[in-house]
Amino acid sequence: MREHGGTGGRRGQAERDAITVEIGYALCSAAFAAAVVFGAVAGPALLFALPGAVDTVLVRGGGVLAGVLFAVRTVSVLVRYRRAAQPSQPGRTSPDS
Repeated sequence: MREHGGTGGRRGQAERDAITVEIGYALCSAAFAAAVVFGAVAGPALLFALPGAVDTVLVRGGGVLAGVLFAVRTVSVLVRYRRAAQPSQPGRTSPDS
């Protein structure tokens, strides 16, 4: 089992569960955001009869934007979780301890 942080402690089941939930949230929210962006950009090309070049640009551009958004959203959620999970003073759990 890996050690967590600089405290030398091991991760408990509750912490592992929290990490699993956060990863799931990051992936689901990123997939939803990517789907919305893809639909907004490529939707007109899929709904209307547009010229071939415009159709191609919209679908490919939507795919690229959706992929980039998926990666950025996933990383930002996980980085924010990691920062929030680390106490400001290792070993202390509350300001008055």
